[in-house]
Formats: sequence, structure tokens, C-alpha cells
Amino acid sequence: MPHDIVNGHIGHNHAHDHLHSHLPPEDEAAELQVLATQFIDGFVQASDKTAYLKLAGVPFERPGGGGKTALKLVDVSLTTEWQVGTASPSFGSRELSYLPFPVEMVSERTNMALVYVSMEEKSLLDIREFLSHRKKEHEL
Repeated sequence: MPHDIVNGHIGHNHAHDHLHSHLPPEDEAAELQVLATQFIDGFVQASDKTAYLKLAGVPFERPGGGGKTALKLVDVSLTTEWQVGTASPSFGSRELSYLPFPVEMVSERTNMALVYVSMEEKSLLDIREFLSHRKKEHEL
């Protein structure tokens, strides 16, 4: 099977001309964040939320813990957060080093979770996790 070497990574050029690319983790995370943002924007703007989810391949049932029962999709949760600073471990201390952001660095982000329930459990599926699995399925 022919191989293409690009940026030190080997791509497998299959008979169906699908070239696998290998992005650095930080680029994959950035790409996933863009996909999630677009997915959320589309969902918010969709006049038929259920049809939007169906077209996107969102499962309306998932296996529960241990596979005993099926979880049903009942809610889509959107949360908005604003990052107003950062905290990281301090060198030689148990305290965090905290840096509040100036106004121009404060950033907003919206997260989405798919909420599944059964009689025994509740499970949240982060939209980035869902999109990551969908992306991997399409790369195979």
C-alpha cells in the first residue's frame, strides 16, 4: 500500500483515494472547537430542533451503564461561560498563580450537552465528544 510522508507523518493512500492526515493535538482541538461552535449556532437557529439533531446523526437513544437499559434523549443543554482570568500552579507553592484578564481578553464560549435519561441514570454527552466520534467514523 503506498504511503505519503507529509510533515513527518505517514498517510495511507488507500484504493478509494482517502488520505489520512495527522493533525497535532492542539490543531485537532481547535478544529473540534470550530465544529462545535458551528453546530451550536446551527442548532440555535434551526426552526425544527429535532430535525436538526436527526440530520446531524444525533442518537435519540443510547445504551445505559452496563447496557441494561436504553437512555433516551430528553434535553439539549446550552451553557455560556466567560473566561475572565487564568489560574495555574505556582512554582514552589501550593497556591495558584492567578491572572485576571483585561477587558479585551475576556472571552465567551457556549457549551452544549445532550442529556439522556432512563429510570436508573442520567448521562450528559458533550457535543465535542459526539462530534469527535462522528469525525473519527468518517475518517475510517
